[in-house]
Amino acid sequence: MNIILLGPPGAGKGTQAQRLQADVGMIQLSTGDMLRAAVASGSALGKQAKGLMENGQLVPDELMVGLIKDRIAQPDCAKGFILDGFPRTVPQADALAALLESLGTPLDKVVQIDVSRDLLEERATLRRTDKRTGHIYHLKYSPPPSDAVLEHRADDQPETVKKRLDQYDAMTAALLPHYEKLGLLRRVDGVGSPKEITARILAALEH
Repeated sequence: MNIILLGPPGAGKGTQAQRLQADVGMIQLSTGDMLRAAVASGSALGKQAKGLMENGQLVPDELMVGLIKDRIAQPDCAKGFILDGFPRTVPQADALAALLESLGTPLDKVVQIDVSRDLLEERATLRRTDKRTGHIYHLKYSPPPSDAVLEHRADDQPETVKKRLDQYDAMTAALLPHYEKLGLLRRVDGVGSPKEITARILAALEH
């Protein structure tokens, strides 16, 4: 099964993608990871991406689609994949659809993890990262040990969080209706334990 996993910053997409990868065997395809891997490999696409990023430019859709094409052609994607971070716009969705059609690889479902904005803001602003281990603690639900060296990361500051959520809302304003019209969209409640949310996603995929 091939799916797209959507959700606002802080909704737990990364956690759920990793759980699905472990439980079902679908491979998580993070666009950020793919970009870093391509740059590290020294491939033609990687060199092109590196040059753009070093100059502070956005990676064009055509390049991202090329990276995705190369990645899903690898044997470990035979059981399916989970796209995390792409598409973000309807034109990107159309480009992805054209790619998958050319490869004879269907897109089975698009799953949106829904979490209220108030809770997302609370999650982010109460997160702290241990500078030594990189472990993330939530001050309300998972108090850190007494020897942790904590920092409040810039991307967890209240104003930054609000901007990121605004950007996501603007992005999905057209993307979610696009996939709903195609009959691919499934929405799941993103509040609960990771295990509970995984169960809801699996149920949505079977529906």
